[in-house]
Amino acid sequence: MLSQKSLRAKFIIQLASGASMLILIFSVMLYHYIKINIYENVVKVLNLEVEKILNLNSLNDKVYEFYNENLGHNSVEVSINDNKINLSKPKYTKIYKDDKNFLKLDYPAKDKIISLQTDTTFYANIVSQTLTNIIVINSTMIFLILFYALFLSRTLLIPIKTLTNRLSKLNETVLIHIDENTIPQEFKPLAKGINRLIDRIYTFIQYQKELFIGIAHELKTPLAVMKTKNEVTLLKKRDVEKYIEALQNNNNSINAMNKMISSILEIGRQENAQFEKGVEKDIIAYLDEISNNFKILARNEGKDVDARLSPSEFFMTIQPTLLLHILQNFIQNAIKFSPKGSVILIKSRLYDGFFEISVIDEGCGIDESLDLFAPFKRYGDKSGAGLGLFLAKGAAQAMNAKIYLKNRNDKKGSVASIKIPTSHKTKGF
Repeated sequence: MLSQKSLRAKFIIQLASGASMLILIFSVMLYHYIKINIYENVVKVLNLEVEKILNLNSLNDKVYEFYNENLGHNSVEVSINDNKINLSKPKYTKIYKDDKNFLKLDYPAKDKIISLQTDTTFYANIVSQTLTNIIVINSTMIFLILFYALFLSRTLLIPIKTLTNRLSKLNETVLIHIDENTIPQEFKPLAKGINRLIDRIYTFIQYQKELFIGIAHELKTPLAVMKTKNEVTLLKKRDVEKYIEALQNNNNSINAMNKMISSILEIGRQENAQFEKGVEKDIIAYLDEISNNFKILARNEGKDVDARLSPSEFFMTIQPTLLLHILQNFIQNAIKFSPKGSVILIKSRLYDGFFEISVIDEGCGIDESLDLFAPFKRYGDKSGAGLGLFLAKGAAQAMNAKIYLKNRNDKKGSVASIKIPTSHKTKGF
């Protein structure tokens, strides 16, 4: 049985009902057209006979006898009566008697009425048989339409069933792309969307694996160093200063591990932020607020932050926490790696359905051949957990955005950018 919520059931019902309605309308029109044309011939015969009678000089019983002998039609009966009912125009009447059908014409002529009657049983039988044939043909056609609707719905649903079966077989160890060449043209956008989702799942799983391995390595190494130092310290008695030095080294290692654990907790907070509901706001005003907040931090280190934002006002739906996390990482890295007296530039622009935000620094640049977004990868001579760009990339993916990191064209720093797709509303642009 087909469920009421079944797409196939709805398709069959709509196709069958629509086609049946068209067939019914066409059949009614065809029936009336045939009926009118058949009886039109009978009407023409009666009108011709009336013209013959009207061509005679007078209308009386002798005229009637003359008509029957010389002009009469063998299937038309004629009578001439006084016009006692004051008939002003021809009148056609269908009569049924003795299991036969007749068509009668009452035609006013001066003070008389010429009445002509002809047997139309033969024509009525043709019309009746035509109606029966139309009903039989329509019933057959509706049955064929139902059969075709079942066949067509089954054919149309094959690609969906194929996609469903392939998706049901996917798991974290088997992430195979759907071959878009085997999918009908109408379903290719769906297949592309599924393949993009598979890519994101694969990337997420790979990063998770790499993250867990990195966490284990990052925590295991300082613990092993602490254990070794303690064992060496306990091998023999030492001066108090040596014990203090060993404890201080252990405290430094513990502080480093605490920072690492804080970064790991940040991953959990970011994953929660991925479910943050998007809000519509003026992103230009939001970026201006963020840049002003970072100016204080930059000036404390002898640097500055400048914002050159375009357009003047731009409203779009964003997840503020995720966007702030990405920009925070970009700007903090720019401040960290830029020399004193430099200016960190924040720019924005709208083009080709994307809103792009760029953070441009005056630092030492980057090695573009390396995977800068891998977890626990540290570059340059600055300390850190090595999770900033990794988290930024995850936040960008959650926003359906992309981030880029490259060197400036003049080789005097680097550029970190995020491109956010948008269906936008703008004011003052």
